[in-house]
Amino acid sequence: GERLTIENQLRAARNDAAPAIKKLMETNQIIFTHGNGPQVGELALERSAATFDVLGAETQGQIGYIFAQAFASLDIMTVAIVTQVEVDPQDPAFSKPSKFVGPVYGAKEASALSNSLGWTLKPDGEYFRRVVASPKPLRILQLEAVRALLEVQTPNGPLPIVCGGGGVPVTRMGNSFANIPSGYEGLEAVIDKDRCGALLARELQADGYIILTDGGGIWENFGKPNAREMKAASTAYLKETGAGAKFPGSMGPKVEAAIEFVENSSNPNAWAALGDLKDASEIVFNREGTLIKKAVEGEVQWYDRAGKNMWKVDKVPRFP
Repeated sequence: GERLTIENQLRAARNDAAPAIKKLMETNQIIFTHGNGPQVGELALERSAATFDVLGAETQGQIGYIFAQAFASLDIMTVAIVTQVEVDPQDPAFSKPSKFVGPVYGAKEASALSNSLGWTLKPDGEYFRRVVASPKPLRILQLEAVRALLEVQTPNGPLPIVCGGGGVPVTRMGNSFANIPSGYEGLEAVIDKDRCGALLARELQADGYIILTDGGGIWENFGKPNAREMKAASTAYLKETGAGAKFPGSMGPKVEAAIEFVENSSNPNAWAALGDLKDASEIVFNREGTLIKKAVEGEVQWYDRAGKNMWKVDKVPRFP
């Protein structure tokens, strides 16, 4: 991929993300979240003594600024919020780091980094990457600020940019190492951005939660000649088959976050969707990507790209 320069990031935000979200804002109330994996990993290399709560906050400012510039070019006002997310310091994730951050390393380089900086590194394919704790998000501290912005949102903004990189993990002071009452302190962790997005959508009672990717929706036999993409699937089908668990990259956690939102939402008609960024406006109408609901006819429906019909119902669930 391209080098992680501000110029390249701004170009991608202007050319890809901003136009797609602008089209959605014409007919919908929108909240925008983003990842920070490459950026936080690069910062961690530059400043090995900095903790991940601080690095996460820094990347929210950096990436929020980039998106603010991109959306401003389309006459959309944004409000980037350094979002704090409460977690439990006793979460089992702290004893089992699993969240990949930063670039990949060869075996020798990984061993050297582990010895010199005390990092935990685990295999990611044929290479190694740093892993940190990824606790469950419990509460978004700036939620009411997001509500206030939504109440006055028009197609030209304000567009809240929140929960970047999963938000900054914090806990009540006194729960960890400090003893100042009623305050918060950061923790050395990275919250999964898709789980945080699911919590945000659920707390705001959103109608839908869209997770945008660069590879479309959920596929069966991904990368093979007989590959096919799901048009719609029930949460029960996805859980039964483990769809996405063996996909490249981070598709598994995305599917889990989508299921989590749909099943725990107080909105009985809540839906989630996974699809390509360029298809964002079509995903809302289920013309692209994969729609996820509690109930779907036949449990799963597949696109039939070669045929005249856009999809067909599959009465017998298949294991992806």
